[in-house]
Amino acid sequence: MYIPRHFEETRVPVLHQLMRAQPFASLVTFGISGLFASHLPLILDEQEGSLGVLRGHISRANVQWREFSPDLESLAIFSGPHHYISPSWYAEKQATGKVVPTWNYAVVHAYGYLKVIEDADWLRAHVERLTSIHEATSPEPWKVSDAPASYVASLVKGIVGLEIPIERLEGKWKVSQNHSEKDRRGVAAALEGFDTTNGQLMRQLVMDTL
Repeated sequence: MYIPRHFEETRVPVLHQLMRAQPFASLVTFGISGLFASHLPLILDEQEGSLGVLRGHISRANVQWREFSPDLESLAIFSGPHHYISPSWYAEKQATGKVVPTWNYAVVHAYGYLKVIEDADWLRAHVERLTSIHEATSPEPWKVSDAPASYVASLVKGIVGLEIPIERLEGKWKVSQNHSEKDRRGVAAALEGFDTTNGQLMRQLVMDTL
């Protein structure tokens, strides 16, 4: 990924936080059919290894797990907040007019060698953990055990597990750092008017640069 120095984010806890907050990732591999991508939720175990381990699952019918090249790194892309930035929000527009539109965003690329896991006990435990994480805020959390055991067992047979020990991380926080403080304050003020999650999250990222 192309990362100008002023947009580079190297702090592992910051990268991990985005990965936890935005767990729905794009998993890209290369194999006999060329490039292949799947979109899936991944769990980050940040205490394992030097940079953490990612775990997920895909359908057994998905050819990615059969065709990927295990000797090549896979790439998991975690996309964070993003937002269009209008040049009219910059103080520089009034001063010189030398401004153009852009798009702000935060993203993490995690690289590692993909492993496939077909163990039924591992898969059941993984699905239970994934469910517990995403049901945690529900007033009546659904549990895997709420479904008939035979039904769950049949579904587990239809998936395969994925594990990626992270070898390296790249982070890009393009949040107006290359503009003056006045311009950044103008961007933050404009974003405050957007009643959207991305607008408010991006506003905070821009404010964090001040």
